Amino acid sequence: MPNAAKLAYRPIGLISGMAGGLVAGMIFKQVWKRISDEDETPDPLAESSYGWREILLASAIQGMIYAVVKASIDRAGARGFQRVTGAWPGS
Repeated sequence: MPNAAKLAYRPIGLISGMAGGLVAGMIFKQVWKRISDEDETPDPLAESSYGWREILLASAIQGMIYAVVKASIDRAGARGFQRVTGAWPGS
């Protein structure tokens, strides 16, 4: 059953992962707007006035937000899957 649970959970995990990425992006934009008083987030490849400090700080914040959102969504999805099927999808 563990392999069947993993296989059955895969589409749920993919969809929730995409949704999590979108949510994390929206959260990051709001956080960056409050931190920097700017609407635009730093793009490492854009020729702009952002220096290394701003680029790296923005990347660190974005990575942290993404990781927290992803872990939250993954855990909630696994718990929900377990409640419905009785099997843990990560086993």
